[in-house]
Amino acid sequence: MKAFYTAPLWMALAAIPAASIAAVVGHLTPAKEVTEARIASLPAAQQAPWRAYLERSRKLMAADQAALAAERAAGSAPEGPFDGRGTGSGMPLNRGAAWYASPEARHVADNIVSFQTPAGGWGKNVNRTGPVRQRGQSYVLVEGKWAYVGTIDNDATTTELRFLARVQAQAPGEAGKVYRDAFLKGVRYLLNSQYPNGGFPQVYPLEGDYHDAITFNDDALIQAVEVLDSVAARQGDYGFVPADVAYEAREAAAKALRLILTTQVKVDGVHTGWGQQHDALTLEPTAARNFEPAALTSNETAPVLVYLMGLPNPSPEVVAAVHAGAAWLKRVAVRDVEWTGKSKDVGRQAVAKPGAGPIWSRLYDIASMKPIFGDRDRTIHDDVNEISLERRNGYSWYGTGPAKALEQYETWSRAHPQQASARP
Repeated sequence: MKAFYTAPLWMALAAIPAASIAAVVGHLTPAKEVTEARIASLPAAQQAPWRAYLERSRKLMAADQAALAAERAAGSAPEGPFDGRGTGSGMPLNRGAAWYASPEARHVADNIVSFQTPAGGWGKNVNRTGPVRQRGQSYVLVEGKWAYVGTIDNDATTTELRFLARVQAQAPGEAGKVYRDAFLKGVRYLLNSQYPNGGFPQVYPLEGDYHDAITFNDDALIQAVEVLDSVAARQGDYGFVPADVAYEAREAAAKALRLILTTQVKVDGVHTGWGQQHDALTLEPTAARNFEPAALTSNETAPVLVYLMGLPNPSPEVVAAVHAGAAWLKRVAVRDVEWTGKSKDVGRQAVAKPGAGPIWSRLYDIASMKPIFGDRDRTIHDDVNEISLERRNGYSWYGTGPAKALEQYETWSRAHPQQASARP
């Protein structure tokens, strides 16, 4: 199913200077989760795989919850793992090979193994240099509700897998078996979490709400696919992967690539970029948190293009997708505007500054291609200066990230010139 939009809704806004029309231009529509009722609306031939997926997800969540409940039956509930939100994950991936044989690295790997959920994933925002998990201890930081118990959000799970791969490579034989076993269990977690259409939810087993959406946000999907590519290649740190697991990973990565190409949003017959989240069933861009409406996003389109440009022997469809995505990023670049630093009185603001830029808005209205900005009350604005101080200071509404992707594109495009469209 292609994501397709027409443009008449916002055409009037496109012709009016932004400063003169600052207004609430809409309200966020919450994302829809994956349910039996929604699955029943799919074509009959598609329903069985989705029902099986939902059933497996529920069984895995029940097993995760039962395992923790059994550990706590005697009343043991130690405090959660080390909070990494201010200190980092403690899982560097750029050290020399010898470091991963050190006691320090082994301790981090032991922590990772101990906090792996029965389903095979990991929670987010944890500093893995802390103590190994105690019996009854929460798998994740959030206590009091079942949330993010297994996620690819904020680099979780994919970073743990890559770290384990590095450590096991320096621990041959029996010494590294525990790390290899945990790694393969984590790969199975990724394979289980992949939707029948090739996408990945933010949280698995499914948690509901926007967490069920196919998540490009913060490079979650791309990082999952990159891990699967590494597993499929069976080279370097991943040479220990069994051939059958590598085959499954290769098939899963290929399915994800088809999903990436399918979800590139088409507006008035022209392919553009991607959303932060896409609905798991319709594949249309969808909302996430109350200030993240359905939109095109420069922040996630750029790394998708970088991934596609890194593929060897790209197909005509991949080549066309990259050219279209790069053209869209060039089209929506914002010039002569500066995104200021934080201040106590007015906070971050977008101000006119001749010669500044290019910068990119994080979110763009799909029909008009105009920057849009969300607030905690689900209002959508066309002027970032009109949203609350807390949201202006607390979110990256503008950035320069796509510039690096476009710089890489200039070199890549010379080796892969644009041709007559290979895509409908």
